[in-house]
Amino acid sequence: MMTYLPLNGQKFGYINTQLLIEEIPEVQEANSNIETFRNQLQKKGKEMLLSLQEKAKELEQKQAQGDISPKQLDIEAQKLKEEEQTILLFEQESQSKLLKKSEDLLKPLRDKIQNAIDEVAKEDNYDYIFDYGAGFVLYAEEGTDVSAKVKAKLKL
Repeated sequence: MMTYLPLNGQKFGYINTQLLIEEIPEVQEANSNIETFRNQLQKKGKEMLLSLQEKAKELEQKQAQGDISPKQLDIEAQKLKEEEQTILLFEQESQSKLLKKSEDLLKPLRDKIQNAIDEVAKEDNYDYIFDYGAGFVLYAEEGTDVSAKVKAKLKL
């Protein structure tokens, strides 16, 4: 492995963490779990919305047929508004829960990757390792790629 060593003695390397992440089985499993959780939340949200729509339709039919008093109509309409607020709150909470689940599952994996990068940097005396996948490097000599060493640390 060739490493760029500038005149001032600093040693640089790079890695494409996006490609690395795609190779880690735990990341794929975590993403699958997150997607399953997202689908469960969406399904529940759709069920809540369909139920609200059905109740609104029934209320409209009662009103059109004259089967409900104006006072009872107001009471039922208020209940529907409250249910609508419950659905909106559920959607907001779902987004928060999804972000938390994602963070809970992926943070340990990001930490594991970072620790492997740190170990390679220390062992090989790198001053800087840039993330090619994040667009922080406009040009890099192929020999400065530390991906293989990081993969070895991660046992990939």
